[in-house]
Amino acid sequence: MNATAPRAATRLVWSVPVRLLHWTLALSMIASFVTHEGGGALHEWTGYVALAAALLRVAMGLFGSGLWRFSGFVRGLRATRDYALAIWRRRERHYVGHNPLGAWMVLALLADAVATGFTGWLYTTDRFWGVAWVEELHGALGHALVPLLALHVAGVVFTSLRQRENLVASMLHGRKRVESPADGSRAET
Repeated sequence: MNATAPRAATRLVWSVPVRLLHWTLALSMIASFVTHEGGGALHEWTGYVALAAALLRVAMGLFGSGLWRFSGFVRGLRATRDYALAIWRRRERHYVGHNPLGAWMVLALLADAVATGFTGWLYTTDRFWGVAWVEELHGALGHALVPLLALHVAGVVFTSLRQRENLVASMLHGRKRVESPADGSRAET
């Protein structure tokens, strides 16, 4: 007899606009980084797309509702520390939205995207064209993207494996598992 495990309940967590904005920001940041040496107009335009997407995401985080809003998913330092300790103990909770560490990564990536885009734009202005510190700051912020993205991807892979949930797929189709209270875990947004 071949018993099949019951399918876990899922719910739509990431709406189409959330997913489009996420992938627009991710792909434009990567494209801008890849074209930073000699990319000319392509580098500038992909940078402007990344800046616009990041600014829109920040606006939605401040003024939007639900899982858009930062206050709905960014936890304080104590809650984040407690979550990190729970991971170490292999007792972390499942979050329907961002977990506390993922939430801080969202903020770090957005801060880097906005700062990189702003300094890139600043460098194109008459006042700051050719100013060394602006160019160096823009380059440093752009290069900071690499370890941030590496940490982000590592966190997604780690959490996907640890919680047996494909987080990349959920950012494509928008659905995530909702755990039942009977299993002892608490799903949080």
